[in-house]
Amino acid sequence: MSTTDDSLAARYGAPSRVRRVGRLALAVGVVVAFLGWLGWAILFHSNPEISSEEIGHEIIDDHTATIQVRIQMDEDLKDPRCSLRAISHDKAVVGETTYVPDPGKGQVQDIEVRTDRRATTVEWLGCKADGQPRYR
Repeated sequence: MSTTDDSLAARYGAPSRVRRVGRLALAVGVVVAFLGWLGWAILFHSNPEISSEEIGHEIIDDHTATIQVRIQMDEDLKDPRCSLRAISHDKAVVGETTYVPDPGKGQVQDIEVRTDRRATTVEWLGCKADGQPRYR
């Protein structure tokens, strides 16, 4: 009496043990490579050279706005840049500036932006340095 598995193996052939081991090794290799990349991405992006956050902003007059930010950066950082925009009530950008942070001023820094007309808010884009693709 033959079983269904025996008849299928006789008709179509049994899968090779070497092929099964090869597929398993390939799957393990892909998983290890993915976990390695994931670990690298977490470590690289969790410790940026420069990062910042807005503390608050104030509209001084029709042509001036200020923002207070906290900037944390490495001491030997080269070419750090921070950007901000002043926005009016109709959502138009009425002023923008790129700021070079000074480590000598401490972590909390006040930045002034000149505007074409009265702003209603100041948008802090963040800071970045060479090798950092996006603002933080």
